[in-house]
This record gives sequence, C-alpha cells and structure tokens, in this order.
Amino acid sequence: MTEIIWRPDTPVGPAQGTGKPIYKPEIFKTIDSSIDALNKELRELSLDIHSHPELAWKEHRTHDVLTGFMSKQGFTVKQHHILPTAWEATYTHGTGGRTIGVNSEMDALPGVGHACGHNLIAIAGVAVACAIKSVLEEWNISGNIVLLGTPAEEGGQGKVPLLEGGAYDEMDACVMCHPAPGPPHSASLSGSLALQRLSVEFHGHTYAIPTQAFYPVTCRVAMLIYVLSTSAHAALAPWEAQNALDAAVSAYTNIGLLRQQLKPSYRVHGIIEGRDWAANIIPDYAKMTYYLRSGIWAEVVAAIPRVVACFEAAGLATGCKADIKKVNSVRELRQNKALGDEFANVFESKYGLIDYKHGIASASTDFGNVTYALPSIHPGFGIPTVVNGGNHTRAFAESAGGEAAHKAALNVAKALAAVGVRLLTDDGFFNEVKNTFEEDKKIREAI
Repeated sequence: MTEIIWRPDTPVGPAQGTGKPIYKPEIFKTIDSSIDALNKELRELSLDIHSHPELAWKEHRTHDVLTGFMSKQGFTVKQHHILPTAWEATYTHGTGGRTIGVNSEMDALPGVGHACGHNLIAIAGVAVACAIKSVLEEWNISGNIVLLGTPAEEGGQGKVPLLEGGAYDEMDACVMCHPAPGPPHSASLSGSLALQRLSVEFHGHTYAIPTQAFYPVTCRVAMLIYVLSTSAHAALAPWEAQNALDAAVSAYTNIGLLRQQLKPSYRVHGIIEGRDWAANIIPDYAKMTYYLRSGIWAEVVAAIPRVVACFEAAGLATGCKADIKKVNSVRELRQNKALGDEFANVFESKYGLIDYKHGIASASTDFGNVTYALPSIHPGFGIPTVVNGGNHTRAFAESAGGEAAHKAALNVAKALAAVGVRLLTDDGFFNEVKNTFEEDKKIREAI
C-alpha cells in the first residue's frame, strides 16, 4: 500500500483517532479545553514569530514576545536565562510533586526564515505548559512545570550549554515536538542522527621565506622585504606559494573517496569558504565546515579519525597548515519508550497515526543530548508540504505558517500535555519511565 504524504491539496477531514481508552479522560478534557481557549492567541503568537524570523543567538525579539506571553499566563519568568536569548518560565502548584520540563525553540534559518517550523515548536511548548498548569489548578495536583526557551538549535546547539549550565537539572522528564513532512494527522517517534561538526582552516602563504641560520641576516631581511612588497601572482611564480584552496579541494575530494568505504548510515557533508580570494592571486587561506552524522553517536566517534585524516592528508600534500577543530556535537534522539508509548496511545486515541520513520529521522537536533541526560521524547508531527518542500526550504517556511500546520501543532501539544500530567500523577508510570531510561543508558554504554 502506497503511503500518502500530506499535501496542501490532499483531501483530508479533521483529525480523528481510534477512541481507545486513555489515562484519566476527564483530565484530558481539561487539557483539550484549555488549549482550545488559547487557540486564537497561540495562532497570533505563531504568526508573529513566523513573520519576524531571527537567526541563532539573535532571537532577541522572539525572546521578548514569548516571555511576555508566559508572564501574562501566570508563569514566573526568568529572562536571559544562562544564555542571552534563552529564558525560563516556571509554575508550581501545591507542595512537593515532580517536575515536567518542556522546550520551545525559536531560531530561524539564513535566507529562508522559519523553514524548520520553530514558530510551531515555540507555540506547542507554550501550549503544553499552559495546559498542564490548567490541570494542576483545576484538579488541585501538586507539581512543577519548567518551560525553557532554547535558542540556536540551527547550528549553534543551544541546548548543550543550557544542559551544562543546569537548566535541566530539576526536571524529571522533558518533552517537545517538531514539524516535518508526513502522512495526514500523523505523529512520528523516529530517532535522529548524531552529529560532529568540524571546522578546518588551511593556511598557506604566498612565498616561502628562507629562515635557515646559514643565510646572512642581511640576506634574510632583504628577502622578507621583497616578499612583503610583492603580490602572490598566480601566473608569475605560483611554485613559490602554498595554495590553501588546493588543500580544501583536495580534502573535499578525499572525503568523496572515503564515502565509498563508509556505511550507508553515515552522512558527511560540508562547505568551503574563502577570504579575499581573486583569480590572479594564490589563496593563502581556506576554511571548511563539515558535518559528520550517523544514527548512533558511537559510530560518529569511530569515524572521526578517518575524516580528520582526509584534512590532514590535504594539508601535507599541499604544504599547508591544517588547523582542525571539533566545534559542536549532538547525540541522536533516544526516545524514552515509556513516555513514547503513552504519547502514542493518547495521539492514536484522539488524532491519528503513529509512525517510526518520518519526523526528523534523517536530520539532527541538540535535543538528542537532552535525551541522553534525562527521560525525554521529541515526536515529529506531519504538516501539509509540497513536493520537494521539506524542512529547510522556502516552501516549508510557507507551510509552517499555514492553518493546518497550526492545528497539527496544537493536537500534538495536547497529547504531550497528557503525557506530562501522567508523569506528575502516576507513580507507577514515573517508575517505568525512570527504569526505561536506565535500561537505555546501559545499552548506550555497551555499544
């Protein structure tokens, strides 16, 4: 049977689930009604963020808009939390109780705006937190909510310094979601790819300067003056220079050859950048930014030396210095099975299908590091997209501003809120969540 991907012209009715039993359906009614009551405000908030895209680490306006909204909803807000554009909104009801964490992403992409749908992720996190707050108040349940506004997911891995800074320390579990192409009214509990980012700078120079001791001092000084007063002409005397661009091209080729010996699960890709390049001057500087990905962090670690060797060989072959740095890394998503099963049960009961292959299965996220640190889930959810209009395209940015995408985000938020409430109220479920996390930790450590 051919699977249908949700397109803008796909004839679909409203979301409809199986109606199978869920945990405390009376509480779910509170979740449902509280998010519906905020629907108009959440839609306006989403469109506001969507129409004012801000890049990683520069989400200043979005920071202010979201913190202002959460303050009005009765949360205690901490602006500029650990990072300049991160924030925290907390709420406590009663005494004691467990703590559920939620994430709202904010940053957009260069040139294409909210082409990863972070406007939807932002309002989904807000909706989850507000819905759980309504449940705690209406049903007099003790518990704590921590909603984090997390910057710079796109290339900056903003959740990593937040983890290191203690932002997740008080959470018993954490949830968030992410839009992607998929079947109509669907959610995905797929994983993602672990990633290591490498930054490589090749340094050549225009002319070799003899510095051996047997050259007279006056001779070496004269040579230095001559070199500094002449350009590195690409035709006049190219043999006297080391070409940094050649080093980068060589490394690019080396990696292309290496791919033949890498497993199909690996992804190695990157770009070459220059500085003050001209066709008649030997380039003395080139920079490469490369991503190495695989479905398991241990596989990424195993392949790093092989990729690094490609850069080192290029530097050796061209006589250029290779400055190689590991910049950022993220782990693969480890969806907590107990949390995931509960999410799947609620979502299937109320809204639609669950799959384990769509979502962001072939991409990477810094939330993977969160799933390594504490029990967490990060379901994807399908929104209508055009053909070849997936994440990180202008077409996806347009899709992320649509009404159907908004409704899909709120549906998944309701299911996540139900999971959060169960974590706060069901001791047996909480123990299952913890045990599942510890079992997965043993599996990771054994790889």
